[in-house]
Amino acid sequence: MEKLIVPGLLESLSQIAAYIMKAANQCGLDKKSAYKLRLAVDEIATNIIIHGYQEAGRSGDITVEAAINEAQLTVTIEDTGEPYDPTHHHLPSESDLSTSLEDRPVGGLGIYLVLEGVDEFQYQHDGDRNRNIFTMYTNQ
Repeated sequence: MEKLIVPGLLESLSQIAAYIMKAANQCGLDKKSAYKLRLAVDEIATNIIIHGYQEAGRSGDITVEAAINEAQLTVTIEDTGEPYDPTHHHLPSESDLSTSLEDRPVGGLGIYLVLEGVDEFQYQHDGDRNRNIFTMYTNQ
């Protein structure tokens, strides 16, 4: 699929979601897997916009690219925001997840959903670019 390049603004999230759903449809992902992928991508894109750009006093684009083959869909998101590796973030424990929302520690749930929702997730930092890579297998 052709790359999608959008401004790093919250208003761009709907375009990113539509792109992900189109890719998921093209590669034949079932509805549940497509939803999990869209949720994972939305979480990372939202974090890029809020934490990587807005809170860091930066601006920039988000590039989304889907690569489809017979076995998998790989989505890569790149940005030039503040470097952040989601795989090194504190994740909620089992007891945190069973605690009511009012009593649960803030943070980490979105990253948990990302890591649990896709078949593979990788983060890379190359020069001034953050790269988040999501993989969903299509032959399961």
